[in-house]
Amino acid sequence: MNKRGLFITFEGPDGSGKSTIISMVYEKLNQQHFPFKILLTREPGGKNNIVAEDIRNLLLNKTEYNINYRTEALLFAASRAQHVHDFIKPHLLNGDLVLCDRYVHSSLVYQGYARGIGFKNIWDINTFAIDNVLPDLVIVLMINPQQGINRIKGDLLRDNNRLDREEMDLHNKVYEGYRQLIDNNRNGTIVQVEASKKIDEVFDDVFQNIIKKINKHYVIK
Repeated sequence: MNKRGLFITFEGPDGSGKSTIISMVYEKLNQQHFPFKILLTREPGGKNNIVAEDIRNLLLNKTEYNINYRTEALLFAASRAQHVHDFIKPHLLNGDLVLCDRYVHSSLVYQGYARGIGFKNIWDINTFAIDNVLPDLVIVLMINPQQGINRIKGDLLRDNNRLDREEMDLHNKVYEGYRQLIDNNRNGTIVQVEASKKIDEVFDDVFQNIIKKINKHYVIK
């Protein structure tokens, strides 16, 4: 079995069902009795991480802070650096499987493309922050921006944050940004999944891709 663990991240525009699907995947994987631990975390912030969570609260606070776009990008990277150091990297070194709701690709899209800072600038910031910890598989749930926003508005249980309330123009740019990442997927780590389908169909597509990656990575027979 591969000594290093497996790092799988989930991405997508707002309202794509990403958080719901990753929770379903986590529950299903834990029923499979694999010989390694399965961990679930999310960004910004991180599992039981006080520093990263405090930065998250600042970033997503409902109070209308006038946060400069560069400041926003640096705060996301700072939260990520702490998350990687305290949680993600130690578990990967232990051979565990880590599922993460958003990671560096979110910064590339939201701050790099949608905010206009540029992919390269955001990549440079995060290269320093993540300490060479890149995902082995990136699941991108793609959905039409308007359909995604309609889902958010129809979810009475969802606690909308500052980014959810951005103008529609930003959400359109986020979709375009993810499309560019998918189209330039040179190393093959990004897998696009159509998220407008029924949730069970979306889950099946995602789960099959993950099982294939697990079997290949851990060489499970």
